[in-house]
Amino acid sequence: MTVQRSLFRRLLGGFLAVIMPVWLAVVGMAIYENTVLQARHTAAENRGWTRQILLNLRSVAHDPAEVARVATQVEALRADMLREVDYWPKPVMLQVWLHGRRVYRSALELPGGRPLPAPGDPAPGADWSTATATDAASGVVVRRDAMHDTSWLLTSSGAAYYLTPLLYSLPFLVLPAWIMVRRGLRPVKAMVADIERRSGSDLQPLPPSGYRELAPLAASVNGLMQRLTQRLERDREFLSDAAHELKTPLAVIRANAHLLLNHRHHPDRLEDADQGLRQGVARATHTVHQLLALERARSDAANGEARPIDLSQLLRERLAHAAPLAIQRAVEIELEADAPCVMPLHRESIVAMLDNLIDNAIKYSPDGGRIAVALEDADGGHRLEIVDQGPGIAPELRGKVFERFYRIPGQEQAGSGLGLAIAERAAARNGARIALEDGRAGRGLRVSVTFSGP
Repeated sequence: MTVQRSLFRRLLGGFLAVIMPVWLAVVGMAIYENTVLQARHTAAENRGWTRQILLNLRSVAHDPAEVARVATQVEALRADMLREVDYWPKPVMLQVWLHGRRVYRSALELPGGRPLPAPGDPAPGADWSTATATDAASGVVVRRDAMHDTSWLLTSSGAAYYLTPLLYSLPFLVLPAWIMVRRGLRPVKAMVADIERRSGSDLQPLPPSGYRELAPLAASVNGLMQRLTQRLERDREFLSDAAHELKTPLAVIRANAHLLLNHRHHPDRLEDADQGLRQGVARATHTVHQLLALERARSDAANGEARPIDLSQLLRERLAHAAPLAIQRAVEIELEADAPCVMPLHRESIVAMLDNLIDNAIKYSPDGGRIAVALEDADGGHRLEIVDQGPGIAPELRGKVFERFYRIPGQEQAGSGLGLAIAERAAARNGARIALEDGRAGRGLRVSVTFSGP
């Protein structure tokens, strides 16, 4: 059983799939700022504070106690400023030397009881930034170590800091997306409801969609309905044709069967009835075969795949199949098709076309007549010609003979009037055209089938 998936969930999931990478990118930028950029900002801030403290201490460099008092005031001022802006203070360690003797140090101590760094020592750790300022005239050296702590990013507080905005904003993002997706799918639901309200016989086209995205879907459904309508019309036409054409041979069969039953003691009538019954069965069988061939020939070209076929070889096979009838009529058939002629064809329909054209040529040729069959290249394609010596077809009737069940007035040969209709539809299915012309020296009929090139 096929599991049905939700298009609504797919669209909403796609929206969320876009939000999450954007959020991750924002988090990545924030982490980058709190590591690389924060270190740069801390170093710049540290250098600025060191120079500012040195400027404040130069004027009191003559008194070590005053130097220590001013340094204490500077740190207290910085702490007050940070409290006013509600800013989390960075750990800072300030040291001041006067003529090589340290006169001030911050209350902050390094972890593990490590000694405080001297002016030329490196930073106390990787997360620390160090800045040193020296005034040679007054002998004051100021060193300031500031820490840019990024370890909080890996704590629960850091995770909450970045997840909280997402959790708060997600409902405000998902709810509008949910509303937009539902509104966007409303025209599709309306189209589905329109189709479901129809009866099985209502194949009218859907009204044009006002949305560019749904127009191809509506056009495809309308195209399918049109093809179904054509198929139903063909089916009704086929049933009507079958009922119309089978009435006469069935009536003949019924009449001769009645004679067989009621004249069993009259041999002469029995022989006539038997002959009539055989002819009626043969005519009915021929009509059924022709009707089926017509239906196959006019079927949708999408039914069945065209395959490469050597038309020259297939033509020889169909002529051999028709040879017994030609021999019976003493009709001579000449074939001129030496070179292979391979092209994509629907075998069943092309066989029906060849059989009907060859059978017509033999049937309407006089006894002892001659038929010329030629297959040659022409105008980038191929042309098949079948020329007989029969009565031919008047120019004004050459368009009507392709109609179903049309027979030329005064025609003595038996037939259903479907042969040329079958041939024309089979040719069209294989991308060919049929033309009727006068035969050689104005006698007989020339049938030309022109196949377009690839």
